[in-house]
Amino acid sequence: MRPLFHPAIEDIQPEAILHALSDPNRAAIFARIMRTGCVEACSAVSALGDRVIPKSSLSTHFKVLREAGLIRSERHGVEMRNHSRCAEVEARFPGLLAAIINAYASDACKHARGPDA
Repeated sequence: MRPLFHPAIEDIQPEAILHALSDPNRAAIFARIMRTGCVEACSAVSALGDRVIPKSSLSTHFKVLREAGLIRSERHGVEMRNHSRCAEVEARFPGLLAAIINAYASDACKHARGPDA
């Protein structure tokens, strides 16, 4: 089996992080991993609210997050465990991840309250 690519922290670029988190599904997946620290299996985050992400799309989302340097994935038998690299990224780019995730949360709150809020 081919090894998974994880960039060294000094090779992580802000544009890769911005690209990875520009997709709302990936941002939601990453936010969940950030909160828990580790996700036991990719399928554990396949349901986002009322939507279910197909396995093929889910594996692509994890690959983009991994190659941007946001998560570290480890194979354990047939499942993949995904860990946040938030502390490493925060040390390199202070405040970047919090700003992006908070912007999504703020936008979600505005949508939940409606257009007149």
